[in-house]
Amino acid sequence: MEVGVCKQEMLQKKNAVLVDGVILNGPIMDSKAGEKFVEEACKIIMEEVVQKADDVTEKVCEWQAPETLKQILDLEMRDTGECHQKLLQLCQDVIRYSVKTSHPRFFNQLYAGIDYYSLVARFITEALNPSVYTYEVSPVFLLVEEAVIKKMIEFIGWEEGDGIFNPGGSVSNMYAMNLARYKFCPEIKEKGLSGLPRLVMFTSEECHYSMKKAASFLGIGTENVYFIRTDERGKMIPEELEKQVQRARKEGSAPFLVCATAGTTVLGAFDPLDKIADICEKHGLWLHVDASWGGSALISRKHCRLLRGIHRADSVAWNPHKMLLAGIQCCALLVKDNSGLLKKCYSAEAAYLFQQDKFYDVSYDTGDKSIQCSRRPDAFKFWLMWKALGTTGLEERVNRALALARYLVEEIKKREGFQLLLEPEFANVCFWYIPPSLREMEDGPEFWQKLHQVAPIIKERMMKKGSMMLGYQPHQGKVNFFRQVVISPQVSREDMDFLLDEIELLAKDL
Repeated sequence: MEVGVCKQEMLQKKNAVLVDGVILNGPIMDSKAGEKFVEEACKIIMEEVVQKADDVTEKVCEWQAPETLKQILDLEMRDTGECHQKLLQLCQDVIRYSVKTSHPRFFNQLYAGIDYYSLVARFITEALNPSVYTYEVSPVFLLVEEAVIKKMIEFIGWEEGDGIFNPGGSVSNMYAMNLARYKFCPEIKEKGLSGLPRLVMFTSEECHYSMKKAASFLGIGTENVYFIRTDERGKMIPEELEKQVQRARKEGSAPFLVCATAGTTVLGAFDPLDKIADICEKHGLWLHVDASWGGSALISRKHCRLLRGIHRADSVAWNPHKMLLAGIQCCALLVKDNSGLLKKCYSAEAAYLFQQDKFYDVSYDTGDKSIQCSRRPDAFKFWLMWKALGTTGLEERVNRALALARYLVEEIKKREGFQLLLEPEFANVCFWYIPPSLREMEDGPEFWQKLHQVAPIIKERMMKKGSMMLGYQPHQGKVNFFRQVVISPQVSREDMDFLLDEIELLAKDL
């Protein structure tokens, strides 16, 4: 009864409009309270994330088992909302129990560290909440993306080109695969797969797993991905590629694409692009280079030689969120063709978005080049960081990361119990740690079986201690080994020494 009386009084006092029992006058959100919450939450972010980003005395992670963490975080959503104080505590808990990827001793993935300019750019885009498809709703960010793509194309060595930012290198690789297929048989866009010959593509056995996923997703089929043998360093063997292309043709298949890799995920290997490009030109095949990891070496005058021949590619995937620290996700697909192939392949010409009679130049409405509708302005964080550091600053990051990797390699060679898999050519340093109990053991199946168990134990101990995070894996018949990746400019020589010391400490009883 009281609620009905209050509503009646409100209607009388405010001259309110009531529709379906809902009062429509004024906003229902308390802006002042919301602003206060944002202010207090930002203070927590500054104190608990930004200001502690390079503090090596902090833990990299606060390990909790899944069931325990579920109870700590109180994940249940209820009919009534929580008070702001409870929400702020939740924010603190989320930060506390999340992995601190900005920590100098987070070596676990192909991304790490914190760039303050990129972070501010992300704050801005999150606050503005734009979608990059038309100039009318995203004028600044469309122009920024155009400028960034143009600059990245210059570093590849093309005179002109096209491109689009995507949610991940896996998506960029899928775009490239589909684009190559469309170039090979444009009628597939409308007629589909029926009536097509058996399409075959080629990629290294060390390629990223997204190649297999993309082939499955696009209906090419994983059996039609021919994996080319690699040498002892993980590089595609061009002679093997030539053999497999000829084999596919003899089988009556239709080869259409070669995917080379510039910076493999585990070993950091760079395929010989010039020799692969020769084969692609000979057989009329699209050459895509997955430089998601290694592409940032193009910024370095010293290390760009690793990608010699990349200018001969038809498309390139490059992720600035990896070594350049642009923040996840920041991934571009770059295409040499500048005749509108991207748009022809992906456009759907939605009349409610891409009207051709707008009052401005509609060539800036680039969203129809994407398979997405809503799309984040990922180029902006790379742009603001590039503006802040300049190309020289970005180059310094690449050079320093590779110099630190070289330092670690030399230290590994000096220490008993540490054994390199191979001399790295990039920032991936792969090695075994052989604990004291195995050092006198004869090389054989039992030795390798026991060594296989060492890395997982050390990994568990470092995570439960929170001292650092370092990845491990078995690979191509080799038992579990560590893969250390140097990326963050917050990492120092002292952190390299700590890494080796900590492994020895954690494994002293093994």
